[in-house]
Amino acid sequence: MDVAAKEAAIARFLGEYPQAADAGRGHPALQGCEDVRWSEFPECPAGIPVLLRALLDQEAASEAERVLGNSLLNGITAMNAAMPTALPFLLRLASDPEVPVRSELLDLLVVVAEFSEPVDAEGEVSVFWFGSDSEHPEREQCRTVFTEHARVVAMLAEELTSPDRRATLRRAAGLV
Repeated sequence: MDVAAKEAAIARFLGEYPQAADAGRGHPALQGCEDVRWSEFPECPAGIPVLLRALLDQEAASEAERVLGNSLLNGITAMNAAMPTALPFLLRLASDPEVPVRSELLDLLVVVAEFSEPVDAEGEVSVFWFGSDSEHPEREQCRTVFTEHARVVAMLAEELTSPDRRATLRRAAGLV
């Protein structure tokens, strides 16, 4: 999905949930998200802060999580270059038991952890599908963020029922 399609999806979301634009203002987990120049990241829409805040709106949270995921993932094999910047906000939100879509955020964090895994440079098929690590520095950057927040990641991993998903999240933070 290109950036214009992502922006259009955010506009549709706000058309359906206009109250969501003001949700979550002042929430401590989102401190600084408005200061990021999201649109300066390739293929990243400027409306990421609105979606992050909307995750706190009871009515709009589920759709906000879906649109946010589509905005920060560039298809089924890659994440957006903005993901390392968004990741601390996602980790803090997933740590808040009051967030309506907390379990969905945990799922998204596992996906990000999976996308963050290094690609074997010797594996031609893997490099073909996922690109080399040098072409996707966001992988290592996300692993760094996971590591910096290892205590939170460890706590969140314990909430996952699947041992494989727990291991994936822990591995991203260097805990395994």
